[in-house]
Amino acid sequence: MSLSTDDRRAQGSPASPPAEKDGAARGPAPVSAKMPLRHRLRRDRTLLLMTVPAMLLLLVFAYIPLAGNVVAFQDYDPYIADNAFQAIAQSPWVGFEWFQQMANDRLFWSALRNTLAIFLLQLTLFFPVPILLALFINSFVRPRVRAVAQAILYLPHFFSWVLVVTVFQQMFGGAGLIAQTLRENGHEGFDLMTDPGLFKFLITFEMIWKDAGWGVIVFLAALAAVSPDLYEASAMDGAGRWRRMWHITLPALRPVVALLLVLQVGNALTVGFEQILLQRTAVGPGASEVLDTYVWNVGITNGGFSYAAAVGIIKGIFGLLLVLGANKVAHLMGEQGVYKK
Repeated sequence: MSLSTDDRRAQGSPASPPAEKDGAARGPAPVSAKMPLRHRLRRDRTLLLMTVPAMLLLLVFAYIPLAGNVVAFQDYDPYIADNAFQAIAQSPWVGFEWFQQMANDRLFWSALRNTLAIFLLQLTLFFPVPILLALFINSFVRPRVRAVAQAILYLPHFFSWVLVVTVFQQMFGGAGLIAQTLRENGHEGFDLMTDPGLFKFLITFEMIWKDAGWGVIVFLAALAAVSPDLYEASAMDGAGRWRRMWHITLPALRPVVALLLVLQVGNALTVGFEQILLQRTAVGPGASEVLDTYVWNVGITNGGFSYAAAVGIIKGIFGLLLVLGANKVAHLMGEQGVYKK
């Protein structure tokens, strides 16, 4: 027969030990997962020292010059003093006069329209090209040929814009190879380099030829992190080459595509100053004037430093808002973007 609780106590069965006070039975207190700042600095001191030169360059050439934007609220004259600091101190304040002038400036709005049109064209035609090249190299090119193909694609990136424009001039100009060949065979020649209507397409294809191969590096690096076991398992399950690309390769590229798209949108108002400046006279300012060349002409050529600084401030604010907006869209799509939520 089973004994009752009272019978067990009467027979001298050992009682359960009393609970310890103040939670001593729970063991030691958990160690904080966050390491103190001084310990992290000591642990990463070598890496931090390696970043010092880059931080100094960024400070000297990016952040300290921001203080010069104060001239956008002045009637700045660099010749009223012996140095720039005294000139800024002695220049009269005009408030938002330059921003009001900008709002009524027809040339500014024309440059803005050209800039946005070129950006949208490059986003549509240029941005997908490195992705398609990376997919082609990763899926169709043999490993032995891959290194040669990558070297050929990377090479134009190291050419200066002067050389790139010269190559296109010798090929597609009025006296270029294609036009001369057509004339020798009884056809009418053409000159793409001086056609204002095709100028935006021209500079887009110049950028594709020069920088598309260089952009492949980022996407190939992302694809290198994909485990080959995934491709082997999908192949054993009967997935073909296109299925593997759709279900394995493209999802692996999605975070990188989202990040680069956010950064590309942030540079919407920067569409290639040197490239456009070299070809500006051939097609005229109506087709080629963008914000960067507009600031150059107003500020450097004509000496309107305050007005050029005001345009630069508006450009920076607009770029910041575009980055924040594009990053928010990336978060809604489930990607990290430039920074986490």
